[in-house]
Amino acid sequence: MRASVRSLLALVRHELRLLVSLGLWVTRRRQGIGDGGTAFGYARGQGPMMFGFAFVCVIESLTMAVLLRDFPAVHRVVFMLDVYTVVLVVGMHAASVVRPHVLDAHFLRVRRAAHVDLRIPLENIAHVRRELRTTHERADGELNLAIGAQTTVTVELAEPVAHFTFLGRRRDVRLVRLHCDEAADLVQAVKRARTAPSPLG
Repeated sequence: MRASVRSLLALVRHELRLLVSLGLWVTRRRQGIGDGGTAFGYARGQGPMMFGFAFVCVIESLTMAVLLRDFPAVHRVVFMLDVYTVVLVVGMHAASVVRPHVLDAHFLRVRRAAHVDLRIPLENIAHVRRELRTTHERADGELNLAIGAQTTVTVELAEPVAHFTFLGRRRDVRLVRLHCDEAADLVQAVKRARTAPSPLG
């Protein structure tokens, strides 16, 4: 029972983040950049797919409206669910836009929409490279954050970092693959940040 409550709370938090992301997207703001942080987007390639999915949902809603026109109570319920589905689909794309990867003087913050947010200390990065991969098999200690089935940057860690899944389960990861629209720029920026003198030095 307790696990069910945690799962429900995780789902509610996720959907609230999507709704907040819609507001940020409409106002052209981004979340979590901070002073001195540099944002690296990853949503450019998924936009057409997400809006295509939203369009299919709209067509499905119109079809159901015709099929259920003689059942107004059922039609209202189904229509509300269809509208909410479209809002969530657009919200997922909005979350990807307003929650980019962020690099600052201390961390590489790796994100995917509203459900992954992993801070990797720069001193814990052993190697970073540009690497295009289109297949990703699940493996212990690896986190694959593909967009459109692709990752373009691979980050190897000297020590594992804790990643918490959507439902709160802890996974220790030593290798992270992610997608970045400007993969080469991100790789070079991480390498520069790792070799820069400490601001406290």
